[in-house]
Amino acid sequence: METLNLVYLPLIYALYILTKHLFHKLQKLPPTPLLSLPLLGHLPLLKKPLYRSLARISASYGPVVLLQFGSRRVLVVSSPSAAEDCLSKNDVVFANRPRLLAGKHIGYNYTSLAWTSYGDHWRNLRKVSSIEVLSAHRLQLLHGIRADEVRTMVRALGRAAAERRPVDMKATFFELTMNVMMRMIAGKRYYGENVDDVEEARRFREIVRETLRLATSHVGDFVPLLRWLRVGRVEEGMVELQRKRNVFMQELVEERKRSFRSYGAAAEEEGRMKTMIEMLLALQEKEPDYYTDAVIRSLMLVMLIAGTDTSAGTMEWALSLLLNNPHALRRAQAEIDDRVGHGRLLDEADIAELPYLRCVINETLRMFPAGPLLIPHESSDECVVGGYRVPAGTMLLVNAWAMHNDPKNWDEPREFRPERFEKLDGYRDGFRLMPFGAGRRGCPGEPLAVRMVGLGLGTLIQCFDWERLGKELVDMSEGAGLSMPRATPLMAYCRARPAAAGLLATI
Repeated sequence: METLNLVYLPLIYALYILTKHLFHKLQKLPPTPLLSLPLLGHLPLLKKPLYRSLARISASYGPVVLLQFGSRRVLVVSSPSAAEDCLSKNDVVFANRPRLLAGKHIGYNYTSLAWTSYGDHWRNLRKVSSIEVLSAHRLQLLHGIRADEVRTMVRALGRAAAERRPVDMKATFFELTMNVMMRMIAGKRYYGENVDDVEEARRFREIVRETLRLATSHVGDFVPLLRWLRVGRVEEGMVELQRKRNVFMQELVEERKRSFRSYGAAAEEEGRMKTMIEMLLALQEKEPDYYTDAVIRSLMLVMLIAGTDTSAGTMEWALSLLLNNPHALRRAQAEIDDRVGHGRLLDEADIAELPYLRCVINETLRMFPAGPLLIPHESSDECVVGGYRVPAGTMLLVNAWAMHNDPKNWDEPREFRPERFEKLDGYRDGFRLMPFGAGRRGCPGEPLAVRMVGLGLGTLIQCFDWERLGKELVDMSEGAGLSMPRATPLMAYCRARPAAAGLLATI
């Protein structure tokens, strides 16, 4: 009798799957893979990296796919038209964020711009970020910091070139972006030379290491049972990490408050405000109940997390591509020589006059977007995407990597061809390219990222010739992580360009 029951179990399960699939179609829901396991759903179908795994599923089932990640319903879109349905036509519906462990301890409903629920408070935070902190005027006030850190990087590379030793470009770019962001935020640098407080720098670097290690998705987000088992320890680690970050950022806020009180908010008109914290403290004096220390801490923390690893990774991928395509490197150098000359370093204002450099950056963002799945969205109401009904409470993943590397959207998408962007009126070209997202939740830090990547990469191209460690091409394998890091850090030789020798001697 028991043997007979075991024989029928597969038949019963098959009938359950077919019935569920038929019911799914009758509800006019998006296509979904037939095999879905109890508790796990479609999770067993996924492999790392997630964006490639989801792209394979979309290739079989279409550009609008509904998956079950454990207890969560997940919509995956991987075509420009489907992305437009989500981030333009249904932009308000998909303006919310799902509750995930990665965002929980930054603050869902109050302080974090990235994870705050959509509403009046979020709109005001967005306005503060775009107008008070990341506007063209504010960024221009702080441009000297970015230029100074790039000069520091060039000096270090000049020493490596003289000693003919390979350079770890991952570490170089990461230290550059970290020092730029922290000097813009709080007026301090924590990496490399001229670190004022060694112990404070050590604490900061430890916090950064823990943040990058824990900034990922966890299976407990999708299988609640595991939240009570193994994932509980992950959550405890996040709680402790957030405590450390809050303590550290509050110390910086208090330090800036003391400086701010010494000259007052009127100094803004005199151009004496040197940090983003001070800009927000000026707002705090006008509206202390709203611009609390918690809001200031969280805004600065989100900028630090979102604006460092992503920009550093983009520069590392760009230089990797140029090393494998020396003709593109020579063309970029020739453009800078022609339009900037040899008497001064490239400046941020020059980037607008360097169209090929911008093409190189856009092509890098197309092939290796720093946010291959963007940040997840969640539907607040029922809507229609690609002609299918999407229920409220559905998590949305926009597979930007799949769209950027789809031959339906781009000719020979895995070929590095910066020239393709010379023919486009606008680099975004609709929703075919969206490295910074789109709609209400589009990245407000895009102007800063474009400036930082353009200045950093352009200066290295201007000052140095670059060589691979050997004759083999640089390995372009992708590693694990939400920001699409390289599988192995880029190591390269640099040599001072003869045309830039006089310029390097003055830095």
